[in-house]
Amino acid sequence: MRIVTASVIIAALSLGTPAFAQAQGAPSQSEAQTPQSSTVIRSIQVVDVKDLQPAVRSKVDELVANTREEDIRSLRKSIDATPEAAAVLKAKGLNSSQVVAINIVDGVLTMFAKTA
Repeated sequence: MRIVTASVIIAALSLGTPAFAQAQGAPSQSEAQTPQSSTVIRSIQVVDVKDLQPAVRSKVDELVANTREEDIRSLRKSIDATPEAAAVLKAKGLNSSQVVAINIVDGVLTMFAKTA
């Protein structure tokens, strides 16, 4: 399914935990869309995967193992093309190559990064 500004494919974990996303194009914060509805991003946060509870971390690791490298590259390219997301990562001393998953809930974009 393709949306004009962005196509976001989300495979959600249970209980609102991280989701992988593939974004095509370079959406701005207010243009990010899911296939079902528009989503306005009001804030962005970064979570280190190593800081997650073991059960959630294992689900993230499983999703990473089952996600095509092409999808991860596309996600990272979209992050780099979104100044607000790139700036939040840079402020944390990180970059898009460390992001392995994202989740969008209630206008909050959470980027999950592996730092080591």
